[in-house]
Amino acid sequence: MAEQIETPDDDSLQAHPTGVATRSRVRGLAARRAKPRRPARVTSASASPRRGSRPLRSLVILTMVGGLVATVALPAYGAWRAPAEAAVTLQQVAADDAQSLVVASDATSEELDRGGYAATTPEEIAKKKAEEAAAARARQLASAKAASSGSVYSMNLSMTAPGSGEVRWPVTNFTYSSINLFRPPNRPNHNGFDMLAPAGTPIFAAAAGVVRISQESYSGYGVAVTIDSVVGGQQVSTLYGHMTYGSRQVVSGQSVSAGQLIGAVGSTGSSTANHLHFEVRINGALADPLAWLQANAG
Repeated sequence: MAEQIETPDDDSLQAHPTGVATRSRVRGLAARRAKPRRPARVTSASASPRRGSRPLRSLVILTMVGGLVATVALPAYGAWRAPAEAAVTLQQVAADDAQSLVVASDATSEELDRGGYAATTPEEIAKKKAEEAAAARARQLASAKAASSGSVYSMNLSMTAPGSGEVRWPVTNFTYSSINLFRPPNRPNHNGFDMLAPAGTPIFAAAAGVVRISQESYSGYGVAVTIDSVVGGQQVSTLYGHMTYGSRQVVSGQSVSAGQLIGAVGSTGSSTANHLHFEVRINGALADPLAWLQANAG
């Protein structure tokens, strides 16, 4: 129901000094009552969930970005080590890094043993082993043959050839005949000098060098040894043939000294009597063994 508001006349306004202000309030009150109400605004309390979700989402994103940066940066930072300002001991380094290897200060180095082989490649080592194995089998076979034939003998392995020169006589006590001298044109199949001696007589290396051949059966030479040497600046190769089975004291590749015991006189191979067949080659050419010994042995 509408209200009836009576407007005071001028006299009443004059009678009351405060009438103007009172009338203005009355009009304003009437206008507010007559004006239709607007829908109530959404208060800040109702809008706060939507506006508050944005800072929360930003916070979550910043947290994820920070975690990603930390994941990438921390391993690199951990691998980087600032230069040390002062010297540290191995024990201190090991305490900081569990993967460090600490070696005691009193540790000693030890040279590895490769089995005494001078070869450097697997092929050379395999060849060396095969040669030594063959030599061992040959010695065993020779020993068996010597035992069965009753030609077993003993030698003093520490004995050496007399003399002090660069060249020594391979046999100290021997005999020879003119038919056994070095005459290649007349005897093309006999290129050496035969030294007749009893079976088991010691045979010595004529010069220091390296054993090239050491076999129980070397063609017609039977049990034989070949040594490569350097004498007077020349390449000299000496051969010792017809030795007794099982008497060889050296193997291929072994270094020997002048006058060292290498075997014993026998009659193996193409031989009819106990003797040493001795050959000499100088720079690859055959030489007269007796003349070479007479000129150089001492």
